[in-house]
Amino acid sequence: MKHLFFSRLLPVLWGSLWLLAGSCRSAGPAAAAAAPDTVVYVVRHAEKDLTPGLPDPALTVAGRQRAQALQVRLTKRGGVQAAFSTNTARTRATAQPLAEARQLPVHLYDARQLPALAARLRREYRGQTVLVVGHSNTILETVEALGAARPVPTVADEAYDYLLEVRIPQDSTRAATATAGHYGAVHR
Repeated sequence: MKHLFFSRLLPVLWGSLWLLAGSCRSAGPAAAAAAPDTVVYVVRHAEKDLTPGLPDPALTVAGRQRAQALQVRLTKRGGVQAAFSTNTARTRATAQPLAEARQLPVHLYDARQLPALAARLRREYRGQTVLVVGHSNTILETVEALGAARPVPTVADEAYDYLLEVRIPQDSTRAATATAGHYGAVHR
């Protein structure tokens, strides 16, 4: 009687183990592949007032228009969950239209501490989309701090239209990548 019981139970147990093993195996890589990348848009502040002697220049009319164009462009691309800016009037004003449209605070960061910013973005905004507004001499360094190669060799002082997109994969065996696009009025 025992033999008959076990002979009927054994195929059920093997089948259950096989199904369990298959479900565990498919959850690992499939779940990792399905996890979204962290996307960080890195831009330089929009056009600033070039009047000599201003300690913290504001945006010009063209700069305010570019900041609006950034808001429109990133809204069309999907939800930005966080906005970061250095503590200058021009960078905060560049981030502000998007932040207001998405009802987000603009978080301040220190451009001299880009590794700390990169670590924070990787830790707190994993799988999300973030805007970082910086300066002509920091945006490429920001891309590098996030683990990607520079998508362009330099950013000219008069270039305000770069939209750098850094993709940080959830799979840590894959490298971060960066591409360069443009937004707003064409840089001349």
